[in-house]
Amino acid sequence: MPELLKVRGLSAGYGEAVVLHEIDFAVQEGETLALLGRNGTGKTTLINTLAGATRQHGGEITLAGAPLHRLASHQRAAAGIGWVPQERNIFKSLTVHENLTAVARRGPWTPARVYEMFPRLAERKGNLGTQLSGGEQQMLAVGRALVINPRLLLLDEPLEGLAPIIVSELLKAIARITRDEGLSAIIVEQHPQAILRISHTAVVLDRGTVVHQSDAQSLLAAPEQLERLLGVAR
Repeated sequence: MPELLKVRGLSAGYGEAVVLHEIDFAVQEGETLALLGRNGTGKTTLINTLAGATRQHGGEITLAGAPLHRLASHQRAAAGIGWVPQERNIFKSLTVHENLTAVARRGPWTPARVYEMFPRLAERKGNLGTQLSGGEQQMLAVGRALVINPRLLLLDEPLEGLAPIIVSELLKAIARITRDEGLSAIIVEQHPQAILRISHTAVVLDRGTVVHQSDAQSLLAAPEQLERLLGVAR
């Protein structure tokens, strides 16, 4: 598969504070990467940096060979970056349908396809963002990222704080988007086993540096190593 995203020598943070140090990794076209690590290791900072929401101190980011690191967030979205931050960032004063149509770009992902994937949103298309549950807001945030028809989807802890039934629905949707539809993605998640099962590769951060890279299935099959890297119970 051709290389889609290339990160080389990336250092970034907030203001003068450097959180990420000399980060190197790549994502292939059609590949899902699980971005793992303990809390506070720089995962969200890395996602935010790819989306253009931090201060970059060094290194390069390219998407399909074109430089991203000099572009503002809205320019990165236009270039093909779809971002679902932890805060979700939906327009709470707009309806579900207005949220989707306000940002939609031409391509295979349309509001109708989002409704087909998330029937809950179809039932609530006239509801304001403030009238949605946390799980429904997360579905809408994913749908908003999809209707810009990105080349790379960034998901920052999409399952955090959600009821088990919603977690199951979202996992199935993410697996469909990535595995079945072939959309490249980087997923940050505190449930490593769930995400590793639907990912191709894994990167583990610790103290703002990459401490492990492998294919996802080999890491999933090595629970002792996973526990050592993440401090999770087997």
